[in-house]
Amino acid sequence: MSAFDGLPPLREVIRTHGLAAKKSLGQNFLLDLNLTARIARIPGDLSGASVLEVGPGPGGLTRGLLAEGAGRVLAIEKDARCLPALAEVAAAYPGRLEVIEGDALEVDALAHLAPPIHVVANLPYNVGTELLTRWLSPPEWPPYWASLTLMFQQEVAERIVAQPGGKAYGRLAVLAQWRCEARIALRLPPEAFTPPPKVSSAVVHLRPLPEPRWPADPDVLSSVVGMAFNQRRKMLRSSLKGLGGDVEALLAAAGIAPTERAEQVAIEQFAALARGVAARTSS
Repeated sequence: MSAFDGLPPLREVIRTHGLAAKKSLGQNFLLDLNLTARIARIPGDLSGASVLEVGPGPGGLTRGLLAEGAGRVLAIEKDARCLPALAEVAAAYPGRLEVIEGDALEVDALAHLAPPIHVVANLPYNVGTELLTRWLSPPEWPPYWASLTLMFQQEVAERIVAQPGGKAYGRLAVLAQWRCEARIALRLPPEAFTPPPKVSSAVVHLRPLPEPRWPADPDVLSSVVGMAFNQRRKMLRSSLKGLGGDVEALLAAAGIAPTERAEQVAIEQFAALARGVAARTSS
């Protein structure tokens, strides 16, 4: 890809700009431009599309997205050291890359891009889960994003796509799969990164469904699921005591045995439970 866009290899970019990865920022740079190109292709055809990238670092994935035809890329980077390298990418793709120095948790992407937006990011490990939770919990659904293609530690990725009955199944799985198609699209070993992290990584791809698989108030569902998994080793009749009233009756109405634990409950049952809680509250 370096020959395609006229830009130097990423190792040279990092050396030129002194971009040693910072542990405090959760940085692990992916330097293989073939891999970044593979990730950029996961969302599908990006021709003319708007893309939000979080934590572009030296710009490897950014270059992949632009080479795949993204019409506009908004890259949010907290590390000011990376800005000169990203400016070089912007110069190679005039008018197609906007770089904002800032915290992705505080930047309003909709002030810079018009939906639908594809979110593609090698997320900094220290903010990845919080960003995902926000993207899964917008004020309105369908959301402003057309897809999420996100790099996580493999353990987090497994939690997003987990099925009931296992230790990985939890709040993230319920929130993601309740109204998205979620899959692991690519797995990467530690040695693919500089510096190598202690764990493997994986890219998760999520596409929003037109509406949730089962009806439920999203805030009530999030609260109930959070309460259930906060004490996942306890039986639900105990972990959900905070709901007040006759918890066992609520569980029974949702088709859930009060002696079950959260990891045994399907998303459809959690949705039914959330509806029961909401109906009791409104009556």
